[in-house]
Amino acid sequence: MTIQYESEFRTRLLAGGAEQKLLDILLHRLKESGLLKTHRRQRTDSTHVLGAIRTLNRLETLGEGMRVALDSLAVVAPDWLATNIQPDWFDRYGRRVENYRLPKLDSEREALGSTIGADGLALLDAIYDPTAPQWLRQIPGVETLRQIWVQQFYAPEPDVQVKWRTVKDMPPSTIAIHSPHDVEAHYSSKRSIDWVGYKVHMTEICDEDSPRFITNVHTTLSTITDEQAVEPIHSRLEEKDFLPDEHLLDAGYPTAENLVNSKTQYNIEIIGPVRSDPSWQTKAQQGFDSSNFQIDWDNEKVTCPQGHQSTKWLLGLDVSEKPVIRVRFNGVTCRNCPVRSSCTKSKTEPRELTLLPQVQHIALQTRRQTQKTPEWKATYNQRAGIESTHSLMFTALGTTSISLHRFKENSLDAGFHCLCA
Repeated sequence: MTIQYESEFRTRLLAGGAEQKLLDILLHRLKESGLLKTHRRQRTDSTHVLGAIRTLNRLETLGEGMRVALDSLAVVAPDWLATNIQPDWFDRYGRRVENYRLPKLDSEREALGSTIGADGLALLDAIYDPTAPQWLRQIPGVETLRQIWVQQFYAPEPDVQVKWRTVKDMPPSTIAIHSPHDVEAHYSSKRSIDWVGYKVHMTEICDEDSPRFITNVHTTLSTITDEQAVEPIHSRLEEKDFLPDEHLLDAGYPTAENLVNSKTQYNIEIIGPVRSDPSWQTKAQQGFDSSNFQIDWDNEKVTCPQGHQSTKWLLGLDVSEKPVIRVRFNGVTCRNCPVRSSCTKSKTEPRELTLLPQVQHIALQTRRQTQKTPEWKATYNQRAGIESTHSLMFTALGTTSISLHRFKENSLDAGFHCLCA
């Protein structure tokens, strides 16, 4: 019963957008009492959080999607559902869909998937019929069913059996629904860890003369990269009047854009290693990478190590729609260069460079140099302490998390069961 009350309390906090309120009040009181004297240096790290759901395979997702939609309709539109339900749906979706009760042979599983697909299509056709109440389409369980069917099946064709999408035609994990019980819990992978759920970023004070108070907890979709979380974290810390002077972050967070924006917008210096130059010259530690070229930003010219100037300076966008500058050298000059093999592997094309805007480029190159110094490494070593904070936090929450998992998993079983009875 205690677990149920805790879950209801957290649900109310989330519904009211007040999930940060208790932490903010605590931090304010600590500041007033003099226990929190400084927050000049802080550190942040992220970890994965499992969704409070079962991990479903593809067939289970289909069956549960159908069951949740029927369950929702049984609660809010029982009379409409009673006139539109098909008799065999009671047997197929009357209880939770679990893999151990499903067929074992691939051919039988594929046939069942097609049957479930046809059932869902029939239900959606009835809901979207012009004579059906328009508000049925707004029911969350119905909308989830529609999205799952779009993601899992090809568009229906007349007199053709419903067809599953092939793996190559499935949606990316950023939008794929893995459970109808939590449509925002996405699949993600980081190094050796695979999970379905979310990601949480914890920020804490790490000044030498201050207790290690947590100042911010930022939860994101599992598919949001760490670098995308930097600006929202700084924005939230600014709202609390808890911005640090130095922010210690691991290699997943700092980018040239974040280095510059954090300094210009929040006057924060990010202390974290940036990725090395991805060029083959840097990886092989031979030849000429971009740091060997002299850039004249005012005149939009680049000079190569052999003293030759670029012939083209083109503004463009990279694959992420971020601004870049593409520089190209003269083809004849490059082909006749005595050190060509140290500059490019192309047999005919001249050397090309892709540069970031000036401020970002300088920030990136500067950080690549400073992060090699003993002084910088000594400061950055303090970042590792945030990992113990994660460990302590989730060890303390472990038992409660398991209980909440079970509670949420079974909380949607009532409505359709009543209709079946």
